[in-house]
Amino acid sequence: MTKAIITCAVTGSIHTPTMSPHLPVTAKEIADQAVEAAEAGAAILHLHARDPDTGRPSALPEHFLAFLPEINARCDAVLNLSTGGSAVMTLDDRLAAPLKVEPEMCSLNMGTMNFALYPMAARYDTWRHDWEQPFLEGSDDLVFKNTPRDIARILNDLGTERGARFEFECYDVGHLHMLRHFADRGLVKPPYFIQFVFGVLGGIGANTENLMHMKRMADKLFGDDYMFSVLAAGRQQIPFASISAAMGGNVRVGLEDSLFIARGELASSNAEQVRKIRRILEEMGREIATPDEARAMLGLKGADEVAL
Repeated sequence: MTKAIITCAVTGSIHTPTMSPHLPVTAKEIADQAVEAAEAGAAILHLHARDPDTGRPSALPEHFLAFLPEINARCDAVLNLSTGGSAVMTLDDRLAAPLKVEPEMCSLNMGTMNFALYPMAARYDTWRHDWEQPFLEGSDDLVFKNTPRDIARILNDLGTERGARFEFECYDVGHLHMLRHFADRGLVKPPYFIQFVFGVLGGIGANTENLMHMKRMADKLFGDDYMFSVLAAGRQQIPFASISAAMGGNVRVGLEDSLFIARGELASSNAEQVRKIRRILEEMGREIATPDEARAMLGLKGADEVAL
């Protein structure tokens, strides 16, 4: 088997500060946790920004630039900037920081979808910030928009014009077909790095039958031209990552996807999750890819071409 790439999604835009005191919010917290995750074995750091005063998801370039240079200076991990941001952001908002930074890699959600977070709101009686409860509850009438026109713009502006490669986030089988469509149009080139995403309400559910189906369909659509990684939201994070590793795939962990390290036990950091999945991978006999090995595997342009 090839070496396994570990991606760590450091903070995201789903969880809110009330849910865990360990969720990084400030630039220092994001930078420190990202670097620690890289030192633990994460070759790729999937990065969102937050307002440091409220913890609210942010797309402002100044919030990204408050931590990106420090991460870049302190470790050699691949910096993967989100183009998804949050469903409440416009596409222009979501692309502002990546267009400025010109990263090696960006995430790209391959379709418009419901992104329902509202069940989480019922778990809490008190909140640290007044935006959190309405943010979650309002997601029962919220659509994350990534139309074919949006996707084509992202592929052109960040890929063709700025040399980024993509983590293609596929939340359902239809997203694989959308990626095939853009491959057929010549807007993306192999190797495709496909992130199978399970357990988000609005996307495909987190059960092993769905994982096997996604893998079979990707094999049919892309043959030997792709590599896959797996993330699962919440309690299925480590089990699904372990299955992916056993299948020869790559893995993603991080506090964006799950706040826990074990049943009922909050993870103290992103690095704790990275160390756990690394231990599982190595016990399976999988070697862990370094950042430079991941760059070679994915055909990235190199850290020296990032505008930091």
